[in-house]
Amino acid sequence: MIKPFVYSEIGNLRVVLLHRPGKELENLTPSRLQDLLFDDIPYLKVAQSEHDVLASILKNHKIKVLYVEELLKETLSRGVELVDKFLDDVLKFNSITSKELANSIKEHLFSLPVDMMIEKIVSGIRSTEISMKCNTLAMHVRKEFPFFIKPMANLYFQRDPVVTIGKGISVNMMSTSIRRREALLMDYVYRYHPEFKKVNIPRYYNLDDPFFIEGGDVEILSPKVIAIGVSQRTEPEAVEILSKRIFESKEPFETVLVFEIPSSRAFMHLDTVFTMVDYDKFVVHPKLNGLIKFFSLRPSKSGISVTSEEGDLKDVLKKYLKLPAVKVIKCGGDDLVDQDREQWSDGSNTLCISPGTVIAYSRNYVTNSLIRKTGVEVIEMPSSELSRGRGGPRCMSMPIVRDKC
Repeated sequence: MIKPFVYSEIGNLRVVLLHRPGKELENLTPSRLQDLLFDDIPYLKVAQSEHDVLASILKNHKIKVLYVEELLKETLSRGVELVDKFLDDVLKFNSITSKELANSIKEHLFSLPVDMMIEKIVSGIRSTEISMKCNTLAMHVRKEFPFFIKPMANLYFQRDPVVTIGKGISVNMMSTSIRRREALLMDYVYRYHPEFKKVNIPRYYNLDDPFFIEGGDVEILSPKVIAIGVSQRTEPEAVEILSKRIFESKEPFETVLVFEIPSSRAFMHLDTVFTMVDYDKFVVHPKLNGLIKFFSLRPSKSGISVTSEEGDLKDVLKKYLKLPAVKVIKCGGDDLVDQDREQWSDGSNTLCISPGTVIAYSRNYVTNSLIRKTGVEVIEMPSSELSRGRGGPRCMSMPIVRDKC
């Protein structure tokens, strides 16, 4: 039985969720990169070896690594009726509205063993794989793109679809339709997997909520403070809904600090520009200095009170984390070229596995050196291919259990 428990960004990591990149990356095509939210096509073999290094680091630190596809297999192996329901949802989330086409795809998937069925849903179903029993317009139109079901190429960024908050979870309504399907997988795991079904896990956000929010914008700074970015991928209405539900729960969180960051591809989530590496140390993209607006949300009799916060990042963090001082580590240091290069390759996107110990991409050597100078241990991993998806170690991991700190 696994009970979600996350009250910080830095507590000793005990259980984490990953997805090892698979054939979905080989189904990326140059003409569809923008549609699938990629800037380039990673070389799968190397991307997998890099991801295996991440998993090895975690396991060597006694952290239990779970894989989303294995959890989903264990979930769906519990009965044909659940598989039938799941496939109906998969077709809906892939916008397959033609009855004839849906039936053909569903029949094809039902014919496969569960593990292969999951692999096909993730990697994508090419139009040449489905034998249509009738000639339909939908079949011809959808063949213009070589997939009836598009590859879930972003699935190795497990931070975004689901977030552990305290003892509960947020199953996120993601901002792009191409990624909304990712949250469906863990939605089924949390509802029906025997390890999770036994636990009454609170849900603070759901797939059918109306506004966009993604996990890269949610950071648990302390048992009392959550930071959430309003960004390219997260809407302020979603932040208010999530905050209200958390405040109404039995959780100890008292404040949601809202970081309003510029809406751009380079700064798509809060954790691409700001991560916590120790109790009082943070890696920050320096170009955002003066561009971030801060708001605090707190519970009130009427629901939520919203306050615009004065001061810079250090001032806000010291105030709400009750710290005498805060150390801000500049991603890329003081050099403008290094700043842009290392932020683009996720120098700010570190994964803290215990207080003062982080995993980072080896390519961001300027930032890593500056982090080490503050006394924080940096464990480096390779990233020539993984980084092409625009995400770092934090993006690729979803903590389920951390120790208190």
